[in-house]
Parts: sequence; structure tokens; C-alpha cells
Amino acid sequence: MQKRSPSVTRRVPTFLVALVAAVALLATGCTAGSASELADAAAPPVDSVAGVTVPDAFTALTLIPIGNPPLPFRGTDGKYHVAYDLQLTNATKVPATLEKIDVVDASDPKKIIASFSGTSLVDTDCSYGDCNRLRDLPAGYIDSTGIPPQETRVVFIDFALDSLDQAPKALLHHLYGTGAASPAFGEPGPIDYLTTPVAFSTQKVPVIAPPVRGDNWVALNGCCEPGFPHRSSVMSVNGKLNNSQRFAIDWKRTNEAGEFYSGDKTSNESYADYGTDILAVADGTVVSILDGMAANAPGVLPAENPELAAQLTVENVDGNHVVLDLGEGVYAMYAHMISGSLTVKKGDKVTEGQVIGKLGNTGNANASHLHFQLMDGPSLLEADSLPYELKGFDYDGQVDPKLIANADDYLSGTFLADKLVKAEPRKNQLPLNLAIVDFG
Repeated sequence: MQKRSPSVTRRVPTFLVALVAAVALLATGCTAGSASELADAAAPPVDSVAGVTVPDAFTALTLIPIGNPPLPFRGTDGKYHVAYDLQLTNATKVPATLEKIDVVDASDPKKIIASFSGTSLVDTDCSYGDCNRLRDLPAGYIDSTGIPPQETRVVFIDFALDSLDQAPKALLHHLYGTGAASPAFGEPGPIDYLTTPVAFSTQKVPVIAPPVRGDNWVALNGCCEPGFPHRSSVMSVNGKLNNSQRFAIDWKRTNEAGEFYSGDKTSNESYADYGTDILAVADGTVVSILDGMAANAPGVLPAENPELAAQLTVENVDGNHVVLDLGEGVYAMYAHMISGSLTVKKGDKVTEGQVIGKLGNTGNANASHLHFQLMDGPSLLEADSLPYELKGFDYDGQVDPKLIANADDYLSGTFLADKLVKAEPRKNQLPLNLAIVDFG
């Protein structure tokens, strides 16, 4: 659950997984293959900042990347998306403000790739979308772009390119605002300097099979703009800021009427996706599991209930879960499965499409869903999030975000009003937030 500003109530989704809050409280027809299979796209740019010149300057605001170099991937809008997080610190005893941050081509700093200012940094009337990219720690809403002395903020950066040919070899960040003019004087002055080179990762985008089958799946809490859980789930763990959920999706299914449940909303069995088979997305090895956690009652997020929150730990916050080693530094994590449904144990070898358990409502969740993500290590806390693309699926439109943001904790209502008349076959894309997807 995101921290709310004291002066305004932002309605953000409280359903499904909310790992940050819990920690604070303590394709059919595709052949089997490995997760390293490449998309048809060209490889990302060179992973190096060699040759990038950063002009010397006194930098009242320091900027450090959180996690690994960003890895461009193709979304369901056909564009190549880049998403990463930055740690911004006022390293002086003088108040500072961030008025604008430009992401520029490191080889030609006058070429602006993306720019964020005004409401895209802070907007007290906005809860999701291109807004509130500047947050306090770990990632709560704030009311101004002011940064008190020796305090830190997080900046969420994301942008899209029509083609990877548009991507420079490396990026720089141009900061504008006010702050200490020098280490010798206490008076604030203008901030206007280049800093913090970032190169794109040379890692291949993992291309995997879907983790479930069937129609009318919604990519809840997906990439990339801030506001919904996952994208802004920065945590302070193992001595660093980390975001292992940046590209995670909460897969949730509706019935043909567009309802997530029919009948008794307090019964897990009423939900369209409850008990769905969960599938291995590639050949791999089981590196960890957790089983035996009882199902939650729908409509109640444990992290927001004092009695239930006390039972949450780092080990069980994801409920019954499985982590697979897919090889080449790629791990798949599945969360919130039904107790006793897991068909694998640690050390087992699995093949793409194999059933490994059933979708449930356990851990820190208030409705049945499959929390799925790829990461670069076996630990949810320590690993960095990896984007990926799915081999094949049918794209069927988008759910209106207002419907999700305003829904109750049972996700009552109908959500497929904007479903396409005819679904569009897609390959090698990652469904973006609230995409409606059919898995053959």
C-alpha cells in the first residue's frame, strides 16, 4: 500500500499483493525453449559508459541508479520501453528543489530523450499515470518537489522508443532546480548540471511462454507508469534500495461477463481464476518453494489488518510460492498459490508448460491472482527485476484504469467494456498495465 500525502487522499488500489507494506510491518503452439530465447528485435545498445564525459560541477543533488542497467523491451503498444529508478539525495545543509529532470543522449546532451517536470514529478490530485515520479523513501507520495537538507528521494523514470535504433549508447541526466550553490556558501542558487551516466543492458530480453492458459486475463499492476503496485515498490533491503517487482504482473481473470467473481464475493471459489493451473514458463529447476499457508478471505489485505499483519514475515509474504531457475541468470517467481496444490519440490526439473500448482489467495493478497515476475537472482529481496516478453498471445484491449482504481477490495463490477471486437495476435511482447490478454 502506498503512503498517502497528509493533505490529500489519493485513491490507489489496495487489492492484491502489497509487499512494501508487509515488509514495513516487520503460448499455445509454441515449442519448449529456454528463457534466453531472443525476440525478433535487435539487441539493446552497448552496456558501457566508457567515453561518456560528465562535466565537473558541484552537485548539491546527487543521483544514483537503483538496480542494474535498464533493459529495453517491447510492450503491447509496439514500442520499446525503458524503466528504471534513481536515488536522489540533497547532500548539503541547504534546502533544495527539483524542478525538472531531462534524460539526454550522453553523446549529445542537447538531445532530450525524455523530460519530467511539474505534475509528472509531484501532483497531489493524481494517484496513477504520468505523475508523482518523485517520492520519499521507500516510495511514498509527497506534496512538493522540495528536498530538505540531507534527505533522499526516489525518481521513477520510464519512456518509450519507436525503435531501438533511436536508443543512444548511454544516457545522462540533466537536473534543474535550486540548492546549495557551492560547498563554501550557504545560500541557495540555481541547479543546472549534467550527471549520472546510465547505459542500457546488453542482456538478452528473456522470451518465455505464458504462466497460465485461457481467455480474459488482465495484467493488473503491470509496467510502467507509477501509481499501481509493483512499479513503485522500492524497498530498503540488504543495505540498499531495491526494486525486485518493477516488471511484475498480477494476472487476474474475468468471466465472459467481465466480472472477476460471480456469486458470493466472500468465497474464493466464486472468483473466475481461483484454482487455475499455473505453468512453467520455460525449462528450469525449482530452487525454492513454500507450501502450507491457508487461504485468505477475499476482500481483506493482511498487511492492513493488525492481527493478520503480525503473521506476515519476509518468508511468507508471497504466500505459497515457487521460484524457478531458468538458466543464464534468469529466475521466475510465482506467488499466492493454493495450499497443497504445488506439484514440485526443491531440486525438481520442470519443462515449459508443466503444471506446477494452482492459483490461489495466500500471503499478502486480498483476492485470488498470480503474482508473476522474472528476476536476476533467487531472492525476492536481493534480486533485481527483469523485463521479459511472451512468445505468443492474443491482445484484446485495455481495462480502463479508473475502473480498477475505484473498485472495492473485492474488485466488484465489470471490467471488459473496452475489449476489442477481435483480438490481435501478438508475439514477443510484454503486456503493459491493464492489458486484456487471451492465452490460447
